[in-house]
Amino acid sequence: MYLHLGQDYIVPLQSVVAVFDMDTATASKRTARLIERLQDEGRIIELYEDLPRAGVLCDTALGETLYLTSLSPQALQRRAEKAYAI
Repeated sequence: MYLHLGQDYIVPLQSVVAVFDMDTATASKRTARLIERLQDEGRIIELYEDLPRAGVLCDTALGETLYLTSLSPQALQRRAEKAYAI
């Protein structure tokens, strides 16, 4: 099963480690350091026009990748639940 993140990006649902609400994620020092590290390593993919609403952290054989999307965490949750319902 796959999760559609927007802008024609899909990821395997089993690779999703966490979904962050970007309004509150950077308030945590640990999350801010994670985002900074992934930015330095070039492992952030931006899928938004204005501001990101959610961050989806995925872990694959190639390493961690953070997808920043304009979709809300709630919309991503609904999509994940639909994928499991099928």
